[in-house]
Amino acid sequence: MKTRFHKNTKVADILITAIGGTLSVGVTAFGIFHFGLSETWPELVLNIFYIICFALIWMYFFNIRVNTYQFNYWCSLSMGITVLLRDVLCPPPLANLPMRSVSFTLAVLLLCTLTYFYARREWKAYTKNNLWIIFVVDALIAAIYQVDIMFFEPVDEYTNYYLTEIWIRPTISYGLVACFVTDMEGDS
Repeated sequence: MKTRFHKNTKVADILITAIGGTLSVGVTAFGIFHFGLSETWPELVLNIFYIICFALIWMYFFNIRVNTYQFNYWCSLSMGITVLLRDVLCPPPLANLPMRSVSFTLAVLLLCTLTYFYARREWKAYTKNNLWIIFVVDALIAAIYQVDIMFFEPVDEYTNYYLTEIWIRPTISYGLVACFVTDMEGDS
């Protein structure tokens, strides 16, 4: 099978995304079966969009029936839907009010950056730093959730499950940005 990227560092970026994403989605799927669908159905909906992103990354990496514009559009849409559902419309009830406000603000910023950077046709005109902003903002949101869960929320049987689940989207955004930055460098 012919891959789109040939440099070992770029292939490693995609492998990091694939391994991290597979483990995260696997733990989340286990949690859905362990805790029951009635309590975890929102995670199942989010996992569908995460799996769509992973499938698109896989198809893009192996140059299978998806061009750059399709990859750009569908991954942007899937990521935007997860941000909208998880962090804007149904944000988790964080115990710390300032952290909740910061995470909500960052989620709106992430939604705006996804719209601005990914949903436009002139995405090749952006710099690498512009694209890495998406990953950094997404990782900051996950870090805020992690700190809130570890230090301000009561620990229960859902804690480890939720701590794994919150890092899926930053893993995906890392893979998406790595694909775009690689494509911008002309390594295709």
